[in-house]
Amino acid sequence: MPMSRRGLLGSAAAALPILGARRGGAQPGSVLRIGVLTDLSGPYQDVSGPLAVGAAQLAAEDFGAGAKGFKVEILQADHQNKADIGAGIARQWFDRDGVDIIVEVANSAVALAVGGVARDKNKVYINSGAATSDLTAAACNANTVHWAYDTYMLAKSTGGATVKAGGDTWFFVTADYAFGQALQRDVTGFVTEAGGKVIGSVKYPFPGTTDFSSLLLQAQASGAKVLGIANAGADTVNTIKQAHEFGITARMKLAGLLVFLSDVHSMGLPVAQGLVLTNSFYWDLNDRTRAFAERLRPKSPSRRPTMVQAGTYSSVLHYLKVASAMGVPQAKQDGAATVAQLKAMPTEDDAFGPGKIRVDGRKIHPSYLWEVKTPAESRGPWDYYKPLGSTPADQAFRPLDKGGCALAGT
Repeated sequence: MPMSRRGLLGSAAAALPILGARRGGAQPGSVLRIGVLTDLSGPYQDVSGPLAVGAAQLAAEDFGAGAKGFKVEILQADHQNKADIGAGIARQWFDRDGVDIIVEVANSAVALAVGGVARDKNKVYINSGAATSDLTAAACNANTVHWAYDTYMLAKSTGGATVKAGGDTWFFVTADYAFGQALQRDVTGFVTEAGGKVIGSVKYPFPGTTDFSSLLLQAQASGAKVLGIANAGADTVNTIKQAHEFGITARMKLAGLLVFLSDVHSMGLPVAQGLVLTNSFYWDLNDRTRAFAERLRPKSPSRRPTMVQAGTYSSVLHYLKVASAMGVPQAKQDGAATVAQLKAMPTEDDAFGPGKIRVDGRKIHPSYLWEVKTPAESRGPWDYYKPLGSTPADQAFRPLDKGGCALAGT
């Protein structure tokens, strides 16, 4: 499959310094290569991007591979939100560059493609950024793990809470690719189950759309009580800002179905205040999350991590623990066997606390429902959320027997 020149350069020139090297070098086969495949320049660069790469580096530093006798090399590449480019980079990394695991990704179409490449090459793929719950359903495989969140979690928490608050008629503005389609589908299920109704929807081309005015006017004309915003990153910021400019927020409740901390920062509290959202990580949740955020701060002093960046840290740290316990040569040899051990070992880190990985590859932890603070309530930059509720780990994600994953026997 052909790759663009930009994609090739992004992959070939993106090897970062080896971490944990001992003087005199490591034994053959004792270098683990981790590829962070992400959006470095597009609409998801603040959600994931360079700070996700920094989070992977921090995980390697915190783990201290050198003291355990092996090295860790972090590579990075920009998939440009195109499935063919992402899959091409994955093949190049696995076939030519000796990459053992790909993490992050931040685009559902790319994630589905990379999951297939990891299966075919018997390597490891841990997704933190892509949302589609299909990764642990029809598209599940023995080489893929889905980490931080997914469309089912978002739909159950934000969608369910909005209907309970009286938002029983919906209109969706949806990014027309795997993520937006999965999010609209999953939210629709919870809306109708709760007695609500979806009046209509409109899809737009992704990436490349910046003017949402005609879509918003269609939503307003529908008469729905709730505008379901089934997009993410810069698209979410633009949609919400333009909804405010058109006065739509005076007539419709905005349901930001995937809103990140970086989005709230970009919008500013005067625009974002009152938004209800769901995530699985907030830097100011507790002492452990604050400690993780402080350790990550030197990687990007002016920012705080999103749940995607926290998921990248958490997943890389767990992988390194498992690879060390297995022995690096064995972890490099068999991706499916390594993923089986990822599932067998409980997860534990400062970003998400204790957790586990189910047989279908779904990483399990609580989800949290938040409301964005008013400017008067905030103590300063990045102090943006106040808690509304939480969903326990065993209830936050789709039940194992409902996904149709062959690994779960359903």
